[in-house]
Amino acid sequence: MIRLIFLTLFLQIFLNADELKIKAQSFYADEKEGISIFEGTVNVIKGHDELNASKVTVYIDEKKSPTKFIAEGDVSFKVKTEDNATYEGVAQKAVYLPNKKEYNFYKDVHLKQLSEKKEIKGDEVVLKTLENKAYAKGAEEKPVIMIFDIKEEKQEEQK
Repeated sequence: MIRLIFLTLFLQIFLNADELKIKAQSFYADEKEGISIFEGTVNVIKGHDELNASKVTVYIDEKKSPTKFIAEGDVSFKVKTEDNATYEGVAQKAVYLPNKKEYNFYKDVHLKQLSEKKEIKGDEVVLKTLENKAYAKGAEEKPVIMIFDIKEEKQEEQK
């Protein structure tokens, strides 16, 4: 029965989309509550995106479509936006809202944009993959830190 719920859940969630693959040491599903919980070295891969955590909880609506993914505990991730910008980083918690294609990262967040060599460190970072936008907030005693790689062009001395 659990295998049927699991198969139905993920076939309906990602029809006509990239394959979703979740590996974990344990799995629990409650169809009535619309929740699936994966625990123990969880690895989630969908297309170019990858998420790793100690625990991932997937919430679904009555149509068996996902409404929210919550990853907790030593979260690491790699995300590609609609504009092909690639981000990777770490946090203690991540919330993915598939309908908005939006990631919310919490606590000790370190987000790197690989193609532009930009980094954001903060307590809360929001990454909107459809819009290729990021927002950040610092903790009470820790400000947001933004790091840019600025390349300076060498100018020849004129004689």
